[in-house]
Amino acid sequence: VQLQACGGGLVQAGGSLRLSCAASTSIATINVMAWYRQAPGQQRELVARIGSSRVTNYADSVKGRFTISKDRVKNTMYLQMNLLKPEDTAVYYCNAYIVSAGAQAVNYWGQGTEVTVSS
Repeated sequence: VQLQACGGGLVQAGGSLRLSCAASTSIATINVMAWYRQAPGQQRELVARIGSSRVTNYADSVKGRFTISKDRVKNTMYLQMNLLKPEDTAVYYCNAYIVSAGAQAVNYWGQGTEVTVSS
């Protein structure tokens, strides 16, 4: 499975960006898709995730500002980011978690897209 993330860029505080993550396979086969981020000098952290039943979870720091969604026709996951803050500055990675029929779980990662929020 290949994941291609895009949509990052430079934005002023209070602005918005939408990240996209295109999958090379049908996302209906993916158990959980997620966005992670890693700021300079910090560990990678979970931002938001969406399950096969579209149940979503968010990090407390982005609740009410970010929205995760997916389009099964386009095999693409999105992260709508509103009211951006300088502390949202990071490289954002998309992730796909797949459990095979044999119960083997595999994580797949996209290449990352950089988001910079200026104050």
